Amino acid sequence: MKSAPARFRLRVGAATVALLLPSLLGTPASAQRSTPPDTVRPDTVVYIFAPIAVTATRSEKEVFLTPTPVSVIDAAALRRAQANTVTELFREVPGLDVNGVGVQQPRPIIRGQRGQRILLLQDGMRLNNSRRQQDFGELPGLVDVSAVQRVEVVRGPASVLYGTDAIGGVVNILTRTPDRDGLHGDLGYTYVGAGEAHRGSGNVFGRYGAFDFGLGGSLRDANAYEAPAGSFGAITLAEETAVRRTGVQDRSGYLRVGYSPSELQRFFVRTDLYRAEDAAFGFVDPEDYAPGRAKIDITYPDQRFWKTTLGWQASDLDLPFADRIEVLTWLQDNERRLNFDLFAPFGGRAPPGAGIQINTFNFTDLRTTGARLEARKLATETLVLTYGLDFFRDRSENTDSSVTTVVGFGPPQPRIANTPLVPNATYHSVGAFLQGELALTDAFTVILGGRVQNVGAETNATRGLTESFGAKDNTAFVYAANALYRLTDNLTLVGTVGRAFRSPNLIEWFFDGPTPEGNGYQVRSPDLEPETSINVDVGARWRSRRVMLEAFAFRNQVENGIRIAPLGYRVGNLPAFGNVNVQKLRYRGIEASGEVALPANLTATAGYTWLDTEDALDPSNPIGDSFSSRLNAGLRYRAPSGRLWAEYLVRHNGERSDVSLSENPVGDVLPAFTVHDLRAGITLFQVRGQTHRLGFAVENLTDQLYAEFSNISFFRPEPRRHLAVTYGVSF
Repeated sequence: MKSAPARFRLRVGAATVALLLPSLLGTPASAQRSTPPDTVRPDTVVYIFAPIAVTATRSEKEVFLTPTPVSVIDAAALRRAQANTVTELFREVPGLDVNGVGVQQPRPIIRGQRGQRILLLQDGMRLNNSRRQQDFGELPGLVDVSAVQRVEVVRGPASVLYGTDAIGGVVNILTRTPDRDGLHGDLGYTYVGAGEAHRGSGNVFGRYGAFDFGLGGSLRDANAYEAPAGSFGAITLAEETAVRRTGVQDRSGYLRVGYSPSELQRFFVRTDLYRAEDAAFGFVDPEDYAPGRAKIDITYPDQRFWKTTLGWQASDLDLPFADRIEVLTWLQDNERRLNFDLFAPFGGRAPPGAGIQINTFNFTDLRTTGARLEARKLATETLVLTYGLDFFRDRSENTDSSVTTVVGFGPPQPRIANTPLVPNATYHSVGAFLQGELALTDAFTVILGGRVQNVGAETNATRGLTESFGAKDNTAFVYAANALYRLTDNLTLVGTVGRAFRSPNLIEWFFDGPTPEGNGYQVRSPDLEPETSINVDVGARWRSRRVMLEAFAFRNQVENGIRIAPLGYRVGNLPAFGNVNVQKLRYRGIEASGEVALPANLTATAGYTWLDTEDALDPSNPIGDSFSSRLNAGLRYRAPSGRLWAEYLVRHNGERSDVSLSENPVGDVLPAFTVHDLRAGITLFQVRGQTHRLGFAVENLTDQLYAEFSNISFFRPEPRRHLAVTYGVSF
């Protein structure tokens, strides 16, 4: 289907507010910035400013001195990339990847693991949803990207500090807070040619004496984008083709109020809201590339999310049991409506258009209560203890209905079912952890930690179900040992070993109904046990004034892994499947990255990832669904004044042959591809305390047809070449 020429439909409301509100507010001179926030000395690179990470160890540490693999993406990088979600830059970071397409659906992949094996946090608080399918974690898009200060990613298990689900790693989205006295903030407008997406955002912060506040939000309207013509493996698109259901209309907002009665204490309350309409997984109509294949359309007509957090932090307490204490409590509600539509043609000698149509409708309301108490104590001059308790409780209520219709053989005969696929249930967890950081010498630091955690579920009375499934319960103990040796001022060596776990969720324990692909029937699996893993990392970091290098090798073995397996009988006309603890998976890989400051105000970056996945019980069984190798490179120019910058980026994914995506339309080998992007930005002017910036990006510069490997089974290619433009004002 040919696309109409792109039209720049300026949304007057968002753009006008973004340009005029700072002037109307009359921003005081005390809030002025002497230089743009992205400005650095022309002879420096970003890492010279020692990026800080707290997620990996729960104490502020330079990334260079953090004894575990960790990546930090800051607000400036997100702004340069004109990001739709915080995962936008993950494909540029070694070890990270993204599953999903469109502006709302992308979810993180860490070292080949995704979904419920990745723990998603906002400001250290759990966002994971116990009502999701195993391969689909919660949406990072619930947090407005314009409100993000930085994203910290722990590459590898982190169950000691964060509990269940952190087998593959942790993504912690840290939001912005007032960073100086007076009123300050920013507004912005973005247009993206892919799907003709429009987005307006604004954030205002203030700090006056003991009180501070933050207020912000965004509005977005995006249509489905188009993929370019071309060939990718066994698929050929003769012309530009719509990737349907990749748009969304969504809006978000937050309000944060803080009070600091002294320099040693801080109270705050924060409320976050998010609503999305017409979100979906996205798909290309099989008639456009492989007539006769089943058509699957998964949509979320409505999703609503709110979260309220209360927090108290105190430092320099000098108590016998703690020098620092943090208490967080939160309430959140996540409602979503799901429509699942499947049409599977009969083919063969059946009449044209004959097949089975399944339309499933689900409403889920997941209400969560959570709390975390963490204390820190300098026990001796060389030993720091971090310990605490955490708790969360999900209460899930849902309704289901489905209509199954056979068409093509006379008048359709629909069959209607209203039996819930998952019973109403409560999912709960309580855990305790202790971590000790010991400085054996000035150069050698060791961190040892352990956690005990109980996770369980209990079904509740559910309309349409008479069967009782009782309560499920499991307790796990995990540990970790991290070491860092500073061989010289420029070189550190890092080693880690740790055990992690993931408890089955409500879907894995209690789901009973047709599989999403429509080719089987999934029965309940109440006897599932937790997955566990053992991970080992070894690596090194080296830095000088102009060079930063990092390399890690890792091996993560997941045991008792949960997977869908045939059960050898049929339910109705469909073969029966169930979740079982049988997998023993090995993930091995190498991650390397570097950044070098060159003459002429240039900075070169590069990254490489090699990833291998093996079924230890059956090495001949292919299980790969992510890239096997990836090479990133970039060259950035920044003018000496800091007012102009430009960068060129290239990414090459190598082919993968050990493919686990059964009957995927691309073929037995996922082909290699190379993507080129170009970005630039300029500070236009500064006036009355306002800094005005303009940014450009050209994505998929060569207009190549390709799909990320995790998006192959439901073929969802990336957008064709398109332009993105951003106008931003900070004050």
